[in-house]
Amino acid sequence: MNVLIIEDETLSATRLENLILRYDPSVNVLARIPSVKESILWLENDSNAEPDLIFLDIMLEDGLGFKIIEQLNLTIPILFTTAYNEYALKAFKANSVDYLLKPVNPAELDTALNKFKDLHFKNKTFPDLSELKSWLQLPIQHEQYKDRFMASAGTRLFSVKTADIAYFTIEQKATYLRTFDGKHLTMDYSLDKLIQLLDPSQFFRINRSLIISLGSISSINALSAGRLKLELAPTAQQEIYVSTDRIPDFKQWLGK
Repeated sequence: MNVLIIEDETLSATRLENLILRYDPSVNVLARIPSVKESILWLENDSNAEPDLIFLDIMLEDGLGFKIIEQLNLTIPILFTTAYNEYALKAFKANSVDYLLKPVNPAELDTALNKFKDLHFKNKTFPDLSELKSWLQLPIQHEQYKDRFMASAGTRLFSVKTADIAYFTIEQKATYLRTFDGKHLTMDYSLDKLIQLLDPSQFFRINRSLIISLGSISSINALSAGRLKLELAPTAQQEIYVSTDRIPDFKQWLGK
């Protein structure tokens, strides 16, 4: 069986591949691709083997995974992976092979692959995915925000509750999170993607390199020319300022 993994989080893609091979070591993972654009180019390339099954993250670094299906009119079976809570997916359970919520549960993956094999090898028709498009175009609701993230320190992996995160930073072109108890961990998400997955009532992007939680603010200092300087807890390694163009929205956020 040939499978294609379309996933922009390196840790998640690696873990998913390991779980697939644990289920069946004979599975051939053709490629791991992080974006809509690269996926379309790969699938359009006739020299690449056609996958029997695609594992597709809903939110990729350059857009929604559904764009790949729409642009190529794909008929290849899709097994979605997503950060959304299960309640939002119940109405769409019948519209694909299955949905796997991150972090992927090994037992749920095994069930989904068994379902795929049952349909695939009995030549049954896979359901139409067209209804999914309208759902993907809906704004993210409060209940769909991520409640935990996968992060790492060296070779160690951590599952960190969102409520325990003080802020996210860009340092030397890498993304890090810092927890309230001082853990400093690296992660695969960009800040652009993170801000889509975080509850905006609790997190705000104050500049290009920093997303803070409401609970991390220990003090706000008004400076000349209307600038704002923040003191965070845990203490950040650099001085923290709110970008000038974000100050009105920041003040509104504080007043919610």
